[in-house]
Order: sequence, then C-alpha cells, then structure tokens
Amino acid sequence: MKKYIPLKVVLRSVGESTLEDYGAIRSILDSPEGTFAFWKNVIETKPEFEADKETLVVILLDTKLRPRAYHQVALGTVNECAARPLEVFRPVIVSASFAFILVHNHPSGDPNPSQADRTITSQLRQGAEILQLRFLDHLIIGRVVVSDPPYFSFRDAGLL
Repeated sequence: MKKYIPLKVVLRSVGESTLEDYGAIRSILDSPEGTFAFWKNVIETKPEFEADKETLVVILLDTKLRPRAYHQVALGTVNECAARPLEVFRPVIVSASFAFILVHNHPSGDPNPSQADRTITSQLRQGAEILQLRFLDHLIIGRVVVSDPPYFSFRDAGLL
C-alpha cells in the first residue's frame, strides 16, 4: 500500500501599503494617468526597485478602485520578465480584491508592447473572465524622454 505524504501549501502573503504611501492609496485608479502616477510615486520610490530590470507588479484594488496593496509578481532582466497567469492571479485571489491592474516597465524606455506582452495580456483577459475577476488595464511604463505619453495602456488601445 502506498503511503501518501500530505503537502504543506504556503502562499506568500500580499503586503499592504505603508503609511508613506497613504496619499497614493487614497487615489482612485480608474485611468492610465492615475496608474502611472501610482507607479512613479509608490513603486519606483521603493529602495528595492531596480530601474534597469523589468519589474512586473499587480495592483490590487478595492470596490472604489483604490489600491489596497500591490505585489511584485516577477523581476526580470533588461529586456524581459517572465510570469505565468498563475503568479498574477494568486495575489488577486488571496487578497479577495475587487479588481486588479497589471503594470511593468520597459528599461529601454520604449513603452510599446512586445508580442510576449500582448500574449500574456490576452491570456490574463481570458483567465480573468473565467474567474470573474475585473482586469482593468495592463500598463507598460517607458520614459518621458522617449515617448509621450510615457506609457502604453492596453485598455486605451482597445486591447483589453
């Protein structure tokens, strides 16, 4: 007879915003401009943020579309950041968030989406529909000196 060993499942906790972030967490993120401001004022200001690497973050929202928390899903290299839908959905589900926004940076400064960006967004859109999660936008952050606006919004482009 086979002996089954129970597995211990540990989910990483989802961090809450700190007191320094209070002004930003009261902002309603219902536009790409608001999400861009959140990235600039909260995520980029953290000491652990590495501007020369792609960083993929999911922003978790309450019913009034205010950030409850954010979670760094993946840290990549200078030109790519790999993540599966599972890694994006996990903090959304664990935190019982009303909605979420996906954001990542392009260290090159060019916010135009790659084919990989388009593919993951499509997969997340389909998965969110099945799970009945509100996927509001996927924003790619570039640099002001390279493009205006300095981001690409899948929602504004009609791709979400």
